[in-house]
Amino acid sequence: MVESTHAGARKESGPRSQIKIVVPDDHSMVSLLGSRDELLHVIEQAFHSDIHVRGNEITVTGPENEIELVARLYTELIDLLNSGTQLTPDAVERSLSMLRNDTDERPADVLTLDVLSSRGRTIRPKTLNQKKYVDAIDKHTVVFGIGPAGTGKTYLAMAKAVKALQDKKVNRIILTRPAVEAGERLGFLPGTLYEKIDPYLRPLYDALHDMVDPDSIPRLMAAGTIEVAPLAYMRGRTLNDSFIILDEAQNTSPEQMKMFLTRLGFGSKVVVTGDVTQVDLPGGQLSGLRVVQDILEGIGDIHFCRLNSKDVVRHKLVTDIVDAYSRFDAREAEAAAQGDKRVPAIKGGRGASRNRGAR
Repeated sequence: MVESTHAGARKESGPRSQIKIVVPDDHSMVSLLGSRDELLHVIEQAFHSDIHVRGNEITVTGPENEIELVARLYTELIDLLNSGTQLTPDAVERSLSMLRNDTDERPADVLTLDVLSSRGRTIRPKTLNQKKYVDAIDKHTVVFGIGPAGTGKTYLAMAKAVKALQDKKVNRIILTRPAVEAGERLGFLPGTLYEKIDPYLRPLYDALHDMVDPDSIPRLMAAGTIEVAPLAYMRGRTLNDSFIILDEAQNTSPEQMKMFLTRLGFGSKVVVTGDVTQVDLPGGQLSGLRVVQDILEGIGDIHFCRLNSKDVVRHKLVTDIVDAYSRFDAREAEAAAQGDKRVPAIKGGRGASRNRGAR
């Protein structure tokens, strides 16, 4: 419950108003404020308003538009608590970010969308773009998830694949990625071909172990229910009744991308993920993920979902790193346009070679 009163005016801050938020359940105040008022401090730092707590009432005094936003934020947080969601500083910050973007989606709806419940944990989207990505996978046959590292592109796609298998919407999951060298040569690695390829496929195995009982994975793979293989192994196949994920798609050539997409069979769904700023193709080769956006944009039942640094769900520094590299790339492009060669290039971001093998 929210009550609003006018609190007069201050010259230094303009007209100020006051809103009183009554929390329905006294026992939820501890969860709402956080341990040692941790969540309250997060909100106080995000606003210029004065926030005071007494009993089961929260009084907010400040500029009218700001205190209304604080009230909306607490409404969302209370709804999250009522849904059984544990509040964290990250959940508070993401809820506030969504409210400030003034979207049609409520943070409580985004952060309580269950993608997969497995092994005692629930996988959910943490940003609005992630929810749009998950919704797109439900609605379309082919979905491209394009964005920087840490935005959950592969992880959420994997969760949707496991859920589809559990619900018997598909008969198998196929996970693939190109085995492209990023500064190393496959021939220099020890072991058989499978042992050489394994490091490239390891991130897919890691995500799979988070969602499926590890003891059952060998049995599922032996039966062909789950397949993890390099992209080259997809050639010549027709994949029916399958959930197929192509990871690291920025490292496909245009020809490989076409080959992969034309493997699509009846009753199947395809998710392609990649980051066009981290291309490891040798010799300046064109990325298939970049080309496909121009070729397939606008075709029905194919959807391009673009994530950005705000969707990064790793350490906060990852967001800052992604943004810093984006600014650097923008300066580099501007300098190149002006003929200034003094700015060093990050070759991987432009599809140029980063191969540092033996000469």
